[in-house]
Amino acid sequence: MSQDFLKDPLSLFSVKGKTAVVTGATGAFGALAAKVLCGAGANVAICANNAAGLKKVAAECEALGGGKVHIVAKRPNSEENCATIVNAAVDRFKSLDILVVASGQNKVAKIVDQKADDFLDVMDANVTQSWLMARAAGRQMLKQGKGGKVVLMSSARGLLGHPAGYSAYCASKSAIDGITKALGCEWGGAGITVNALGPTVFRSPLTEWMFADDERGKTVRAGFLTRVPKGRLGEPEDLAGPLLFLASKASDFYTGHILYADGGYTAG
Repeated sequence: MSQDFLKDPLSLFSVKGKTAVVTGATGAFGALAAKVLCGAGANVAICANNAAGLKKVAAECEALGGGKVHIVAKRPNSEENCATIVNAAVDRFKSLDILVVASGQNKVAKIVDQKADDFLDVMDANVTQSWLMARAAGRQMLKQGKGGKVVLMSSARGLLGHPAGYSAYCASKSAIDGITKALGCEWGGAGITVNALGPTVFRSPLTEWMFADDERGKTVRAGFLTRVPKGRLGEPEDLAGPLLFLASKASDFYTGHILYADGGYTAG
């Protein structure tokens, strides 16, 4: 086996010239993923249903001076939309090498109070749409015959429960873990790795209140941090390195894994 990489070990993490699709690209993790990959030299098709938000993310990506950006104003909420997203990326950049599914949602309620439709909405956004997007991307990667990288979005909540009305969310992330493992096995022989990132709470517009110094933020944060060995909540940049690892050659022998970016939360 060649060890030419030893002359430049950092080349293992290169995504320069690769083509990536990022769904949910206007969300906290999706926008970060788009900028990390673009800044590292990948060409990125960014997808969401928020046209104004996509333009903002595209401008931020382009300002990094790395890869090129292509806007696809679609959500992966139908077979047709997923096919359109993949075809748009391939038409623009001639291939598809990396898929990052960062779209999803949560609707918090105790199970005795939650509407069945809300449970189904969470499962559709987090599970069905991830499955549909992975299938569409996988078809293209199998057709190309040169492998690929699929990164799904799990959570510490796929492994651990939560007392505050997370039955829909926990179920959806456990399902993502199952899809990750199943596709890791199904596509391993084709050189397509399938892994998931599993963060705990990290800073975003939805969680900013937990970082606040008011009484509510301090109280909730203090209770949560008793379970985090690193002693702090996550920041977006805590997900950047793991993402680049899973999207690059460095992770070629890793598939079917959930990589927990959680400060040790799931360790104890």
